[in-house]
Amino acid sequence: MAEICNFTAMEAPLAERIRPQHLSEYISQLHLVGPEGSLTHQIARGIIPSLILWGPPGTGKTTLAQIMAQESKRPFYTLSAINSGVKDIREVIDKAKQSGGLFTAKNPILFIDEIHRFSKSQQDSLLAAVEKGWVTLIGATTENPSFEVIPALLSRCQVYILNAFTKDDLEALLHRAIETDTILKSKDIQLKETEALLRLSGGDGRKLLNIFELIINASESDSIEITNDKVMQLVQKNTVLYDKTGEQHYDIVSAFIKSIRGSDPNGAVYWLARMIEGGEDVKFIARRMLILASEDIGNANPTALIMANNTFQAVTTIGYPESRILLSQCAIYLATSAKSNASYMAIGKAQQIVKQTGDLPVPLHLRNAPTKLMKELGYGDEYKYAHDYANNFAAQEFLPDEISNTVFFDPGNNARERELRQFLKNRWEDKYGY
Repeated sequence: MAEICNFTAMEAPLAERIRPQHLSEYISQLHLVGPEGSLTHQIARGIIPSLILWGPPGTGKTTLAQIMAQESKRPFYTLSAINSGVKDIREVIDKAKQSGGLFTAKNPILFIDEIHRFSKSQQDSLLAAVEKGWVTLIGATTENPSFEVIPALLSRCQVYILNAFTKDDLEALLHRAIETDTILKSKDIQLKETEALLRLSGGDGRKLLNIFELIINASESDSIEITNDKVMQLVQKNTVLYDKTGEQHYDIVSAFIKSIRGSDPNGAVYWLARMIEGGEDVKFIARRMLILASEDIGNANPTALIMANNTFQAVTTIGYPESRILLSQCAIYLATSAKSNASYMAIGKAQQIVKQTGDLPVPLHLRNAPTKLMKELGYGDEYKYAHDYANNFAAQEFLPDEISNTVFFDPGNNARERELRQFLKNRWEDKYGY
């Protein structure tokens, strides 16, 4: 059900007690809410579009949504993606419609945390309210909204990316807690070392403050010295748990991907098992393998992409527990496949050149000539239709003059791409240096 939760200072956890109430108190995300931030002026004017906040856990998505509501003086409603059904969504929309400000810039804000957990039908039930302006939707997600939010809803929302907290951001959080929190201000707290706190938090601000509060509460004296040893002694057991939204989530999937990239099926299957036992989303695992199949294998074995895509489709349909077998098969196949990042490097280099050179004109012979005027201006002249020539190839320039002969694709040293290199050398001879 929709609700606005109020806590007393003694009841609320530390993260809630020091939650910023104004934009000036908000830490990090300067690209969104700094002096030149993309949201700063919108918030100041109170004109806020429906939007999706995408970023790692504990980076201030909920806080930012609350500040937007407060600064724009709008009613603020929240829904839980975990226990709210379509009925609950309709009820809160009706309540929002009746709260005033309908069809004005002051429409109520409906905040949905973990919107990626909403089913298609639940997301569908939001469409009319967003489209007709009954509410301004702010969704928060740790997953890529392109995959997890239905296209119809996504097209009606702006997507803003929140960056992971830096070391300075996290230390600033700790110092603000010590200086501003009523309970902590009454104690003599010395931050001698912060490395263990930051490492255990995994960049999650909420988790950092929870661990910090645990340390404080575990100390009998009001004079507390925070050291790495003290932190590890009190919370070390936390590190053996698999947290699907915290540090372990990102560390273990990183180890999984690096094991496959390093052609170690044993490491790959071990880290896969860790994720499966931790209840990781099958789609998340399969999606990462799909990306790897192109980024790290590519044309060294084009079948890898097909295999990974079929695995993604299959596990999405089947789910646990049987999906573990499919995931294992795919992970082993990818780990034991030839590797190449040539395609990944090629598009990266091409994008860099585009950023450096801007919109270079398309050579005349490559331009489309759908009108008589264009033909008279020479569009398409001297273009050689490849199929009219031997081996379906005719040497001509396909790049703008300013970057002629630039090589983007450098085939890797594997059987498949050595064949591609020879193919290109036979066709282009000395032009690209293949």
